[in-house]
Amino acid sequence: MNKKGQALVEFIIILPIFLLLVLGVIDMGQILYNRTMLEGSMTDVISMYERGLNEAEIKEDLDLEDVDLEILDSSDTLQFQLTKEIDIVTPGLNLIFDNPYQLQVSRSISHE
Repeated sequence: MNKKGQALVEFIIILPIFLLLVLGVIDMGQILYNRTMLEGSMTDVISMYERGLNEAEIKEDLDLEDVDLEILDSSDTLQFQLTKEIDIVTPGLNLIFDNPYQLQVSRSISHE
């Protein structure tokens, strides 16, 4: 009996599943990394806004060219929102997440 042929068939069966798992882990890592980056940038955005900078100056200073910044001012609160699109590369993962995935981080602070 030829064991090389059996190993090749098993490899061919397992390879697509393994590749999907590896690509899925890479995509999830990319999403978590970008979320952490946006959370860190949010603190800087709020402190810069409190110093009197406008949205364009904040985006320029923090180098947020692929991130959308929105500041909503209501009567008693300020809402800061950062949004970034992330491309999903894993086939089939777009059934769970939209492609491109809209990653959004927001914070609200009250006026004093």
